[in-house]
Amino acid sequence: MLITIAIILDLLIILFSLKYAWWYPKADMNKTRIMMYHMISRQQNKGKKSGLRVSPEMFERQLKYFKDNGWKFIKMSELQDYKNENKVVAITFDDGYLDNYTQALPLLKKYEACATLYLVIDRHQNDWSVKKNPKHNSGVLANEEKLSDDHIKEMLDSGVFELGGHTITHPYLPNTSTEDKKYEMIECKNILESTFNTKVSSFAYPFGIYNDDDVEIIKTSDYESAVTTGEGIANSNSPLELKRIKASGKDNFFAFKLRVQKGFRGFI
Repeated sequence: MLITIAIILDLLIILFSLKYAWWYPKADMNKTRIMMYHMISRQQNKGKKSGLRVSPEMFERQLKYFKDNGWKFIKMSELQDYKNENKVVAITFDDGYLDNYTQALPLLKKYEACATLYLVIDRHQNDWSVKKNPKHNSGVLANEEKLSDDHIKEMLDSGVFELGGHTITHPYLPNTSTEDKKYEMIECKNILESTFNTKVSSFAYPFGIYNDDDVEIIKTSDYESAVTTGEGIANSNSPLELKRIKASGKDNFFAFKLRVQKGFRGFI
């Protein structure tokens, strides 16, 4: 009996160590952390899109952590200005959900933080998850309230937010023709700049799925940087394939701190 209990405890310790990798060395603090958020929202019934939903309470705790520990908040347009500086973090939001205005904006103001919003142009009633996987036909993303242009103008006027490109319709790039890719990726920048009278210098690949041809499209455009969903610390030497740190609604605060320190949570 005691041997069985000891084996179970050993397995639990191993699983904990693999899940959180607390023993793994911290990444260089002179490397910018680019945080990836989607919604600042409480979890729904049955945990729909739970990973995308960071609660307002957890988001505030995370912002307070950065503020209390001497991190400097920057926008993506400032990335090169703070290259190799100690404790720099860029908060990013993908897609354009209404809670970025109702929940995130007040908290960012409270902690004197800023953020970059990678905005989909045709975002209303658009469930782009089915483009990647037709089985994702729950309609959750389509029904999720999105930002209006007036909301976005107010967010920009506050000085807290800037805009980044995230295509027009959020297509699944592997199933998109080269000409359509160019239109989606480059024209969205033109639309955002003309609609909101602002400069757009950064891009986010839809679903984080892209190839060398997509990078080449960005390279020949006027974008200065592009972010992926690849987990890790940003490499300023690869400005068109920047990794980000996932802010997951499934994580506890301990996991969040590990992600910030190392770039990832663990191995399972």
